[in-house]
Amino acid sequence: MTSIPTDTSRPAGILRLANSFCDAKALLTAVELDLFTVLHAGPASEEEIRRRLELHGRGLSDWLDLLVELNLLERDGVRYRNGAGADRHLVRGADSYIGGFIERSNRNLYPAWGRLSEALRSGKQQSGSDFEAVVDNPKVLAQFINSMDALTGVLGPQLIEAYDGWSGYQSVLDVGGCRGALVSQVVRAYPHLSGAVFDLPQMSPFFEEKVAEQGLAGKVTFHGGSFFTDPLPSADVVMLGHVLHDWDPQQRKFLVEQAYRSVNPGGVLLVYDRMLDRASSRVENLVISLDMLLVTDGGSEYTVTELRGHAEGAGFASVEDRPLGDDDTLVVARKAR
Repeated sequence: MTSIPTDTSRPAGILRLANSFCDAKALLTAVELDLFTVLHAGPASEEEIRRRLELHGRGLSDWLDLLVELNLLERDGVRYRNGAGADRHLVRGADSYIGGFIERSNRNLYPAWGRLSEALRSGKQQSGSDFEAVVDNPKVLAQFINSMDALTGVLGPQLIEAYDGWSGYQSVLDVGGCRGALVSQVVRAYPHLSGAVFDLPQMSPFFEEKVAEQGLAGKVTFHGGSFFTDPLPSADVVMLGHVLHDWDPQQRKFLVEQAYRSVNPGGVLLVYDRMLDRASSRVENLVISLDMLLVTDGGSEYTVTELRGHAEGAGFASVEDRPLGDDDTLVVARKAR
């Protein structure tokens, strides 16, 4: 890939940074048009791609060549094929597909970022809809769930590896666990565990579909409710993954206290988010925190220090943290027996 200046002490670097949204939109559009799924069948010429995607043709070669420069496509003469990463993660229907989250970014986050100045002036979200509107629209909810599945498909194996205490417990609860994609991975890896999901009642049909697909009916159960008004089921391991960042600090404190009551004596609370004190991911996680500004009423990413204060205040006996995957941090809070 051609090296492009990113030194912001120079005009070229500043201009390149200012235009980096163009690279993002090139990728978002490729996922929207399903380019990588089309090329998974084999290399194709520009004209073949034009016909298959039903495009006009103007600008097509530039778009394809930009994707080559971004290492998403490879070019051999006049034919294009998927790069290794795109073929692994951006082909619809593959187990490792992460395009669901990218599709959500294209529909929701990308337009909202265009209103960042208004969000900073007003402190109000800019996505144009709240989560209640999402869950009450089955089509939009299905799109949201697909994006969550894309994330858990990547993070699930990393979480299973990062936490080494699964074998010492009998039950696991995923709070805000959507349709059970993550807890299903945990239970399949550790079949002695019984699993449960607590989420809004509208998630139930999607949960039943996922559990049946995984062959885990009766092994993983669903509990419908709101974690702000309803008590959580009890479990040895309680998980809050990519949940706390949706809420403001006082709401995060309340949810940690709710989780403390849910954890059985001697059990653990596992929390993971894009926490802001992970130095290696500082830029990426600040971007995600601004995402929360744009799409939630009070959410943001937060520090381990904040979470530690909430956990210790709730009564957890010990709190430790460790890296999880490329950008997340896992916090393990243990409850005394």
